[in-house]
Amino acid sequence: MSRFLLATFVVSIFGANLAAQSPAPTSPAQAGPKMAAQLTPSPSATPTIEELVDSLGPADLQAFMTLLKANFTDPDAITDTELGRATVEGLLVRSPRGITLLPAKESVPGPASGAFYSEVIGGWTGYVRLGTLSNTNLQALDKALSGFAAKKVSDLIVDLRASSATTDLSLAAEFAKRFCPKGKPIFTVRKPTGRQDRVFSSDREPAFRGLVMVLADSDTSGASEAIAAALRFYNKALVIGQPTAGRAAEYSDLPLPNGKGLRLAVAEMVSPEGRSLFPEGVKPDLPVEMSLSEKRQIFQSSIEKGMGPFIYETGRPHMSEAALLAGTNPELEAAEAAQQRRGRGPEKPPPHDPVLQRSLDVVTSLEVYQRH
Repeated sequence: MSRFLLATFVVSIFGANLAAQSPAPTSPAQAGPKMAAQLTPSPSATPTIEELVDSLGPADLQAFMTLLKANFTDPDAITDTELGRATVEGLLVRSPRGITLLPAKESVPGPASGAFYSEVIGGWTGYVRLGTLSNTNLQALDKALSGFAAKKVSDLIVDLRASSATTDLSLAAEFAKRFCPKGKPIFTVRKPTGRQDRVFSSDREPAFRGLVMVLADSDTSGASEAIAAALRFYNKALVIGQPTAGRAAEYSDLPLPNGKGLRLAVAEMVSPEGRSLFPEGVKPDLPVEMSLSEKRQIFQSSIEKGMGPFIYETGRPHMSEAALLAGTNPELEAAEAAQQRRGRGPEKPPPHDPVLQRSLDVVTSLEVYQRH
């Protein structure tokens, strides 16, 4: 009970700070009749705790603390240590992408490793899954793009759904240079002061100049989000899938006295058009839902099977004309009956990648449109 109240109090402090940094809201009277109706909250709506906390001003916060210390039944819960813990807890809740409390250094897991993968789908569409942004995978990307050029591949799908954050931003920029025009900025790392901007630009001609599609989801994190934004800006690439992780920032790990650590976002990444990518990330142009567990299962299986088996859904058995008129499907019924006789239920359909399938549908549609 005490910890909950303290955490709520801390959230109030953080919310007030955010409110102080935001522009003053327009009052209904200043906005005009139509806008006033939109700005005035419904009297029947019950505000959330966060909305109540955000509504507290400096005087409210000071009164809150005074009343709390003078009247709360458990004085031991209002110590400086407990207030400090509640502050940390509130900040971690309110800013999970920018502030992380790390366990002891020896127990912090390293970033997940993702292998590079590529293939040609349908005879003319190249597919590359960048995986971890490493030197090994960069060399594999160059080899794949060279092979695509020899096969006259004109369309490319860049899959960033297995590309987690990396601390080597220069290396991350090298991946984007394979697709972005020479001499143009790829992303900018901007600190709060605004006087220490670092601009990462392309110093080479792109290795691929055709139609590009980008696949992304919440596993697309860090500099990979900046790559997605750059390809959308320069190549007019559609981003297909789900919103990215919202961690397009430079982080610093700072030690705490007891061996734990504090990971802070110390600089944000900015897209070529000047939009901050932290903490909102990149929103897809074409949203497609897919579970992360099924996607990871497909990626693991594709190393041996390729992506082909997971692109198109397996069709059910065709019905005959007589069965169609009768509203039955004897082929399917017979198959299910045979499975039940063998003591098994209906077979589970194979996993399916609707994000990749949708991107191929878009590529095919654009190809047909261009030919006509």
